[in-house]
Amino acid sequence: MPTRIERDVTRFRQIVRGKIRENLRQYISQGEMIGRKGGDLVSIPLPQLDVPRFRYGDNKSGGVGRGDGEVGQPIGRGQGEEGPGQAGSEPGAHILEVDVSLQELADIMAEELQLPRIQPKGDANLTQEKYRYNSIRRTGPESLKHFKRTYVQALRRQIATGTYDYRRPRVVPYGEDRRYRSWNTKAEPQASAVIIYIMDVSGSMTDEQKDIVRTAAFWIDTWLQRNYKGVERRYIIHDAAAKEVDQHTFYHTRESGGTRISSAYRVCQNLIATSFPPTAWNIYCFQFSDGDNWGEDNRQCFHLLSEYFLMQCNLFCYGQVESRYGSGEYIEALRKQFGTQHDKLVLAEIDDRSGILEAIKEFLGRGK
Repeated sequence: MPTRIERDVTRFRQIVRGKIRENLRQYISQGEMIGRKGGDLVSIPLPQLDVPRFRYGDNKSGGVGRGDGEVGQPIGRGQGEEGPGQAGSEPGAHILEVDVSLQELADIMAEELQLPRIQPKGDANLTQEKYRYNSIRRTGPESLKHFKRTYVQALRRQIATGTYDYRRPRVVPYGEDRRYRSWNTKAEPQASAVIIYIMDVSGSMTDEQKDIVRTAAFWIDTWLQRNYKGVERRYIIHDAAAKEVDQHTFYHTRESGGTRISSAYRVCQNLIATSFPPTAWNIYCFQFSDGDNWGEDNRQCFHLLSEYFLMQCNLFCYGQVESRYGSGEYIEALRKQFGTQHDKLVLAEIDDRSGILEAIKEFLGRGK
């Protein structure tokens, strides 16, 4: 039977989950949890949760239900008074920060968005043996001898046979007293995934658009980590030319000039071929742009998508972020070329922060 404290903790966790679910759209759209991540925990700001209690008033004050009242007499303290009041002595409302694991956060998002669990492909369907030293045996190599268990067993034997001398406490293990650490094998699936983020950093992509991408990437990472043991991330930026960069550069670089999306596709193709063979990795590509592309370049993009990415990747997702400076034509070209129901190509338009939630649902809702 769980103790009262354990029941209270369980109930508190349920309340916290409910509060997070109620405000999930706010957390996702505003990115409140980004930057609060520490290890496997995220600190989430919640309205203060008070334990219900009685609040007592001043028994000496007059009012309704206490004697005869007169016309114009205020009902409560301070009612009808004008001007600023005196400084208060009571504490105000505070924001409570609650640590929630990334796994629990991913589960809450999955429940809210009705996301299916991902079925990994490739080597994720293979297993490898893991050895855990979690048992004790009577035989084994001396290198695995369990000294404490051996001593306890010898002590028990001597006490049971009456050979233990309390005046000269000496414990001598015999052969049958020896105990050794042993192991059990457990088959664990090999599930490795790589997330490749591609973003247009030309002048039309402002800091606001990049922050939207950053917020969406945080939640994408959170869900994929829930489905895979190991997740690698790579970042590619481009204008008319493309290159692989680190995470900080990805979110803070702003270039100028033209836009050739095919340059990023070629860098991505080379990255997969050299570092992440599709037979061993589950590959997820997420491209973000405001829709600009040099017109003649679309044919090269369509060729790379159809002949390589849509054959080798689990998913290729394109999110078009609304920008007053971008043309927004690329997503329409993709729809015309591939349709809207392609198995691995997922398209989403993100008009503003409020569209992040629907884009994530569109990207991850197929369970690929």
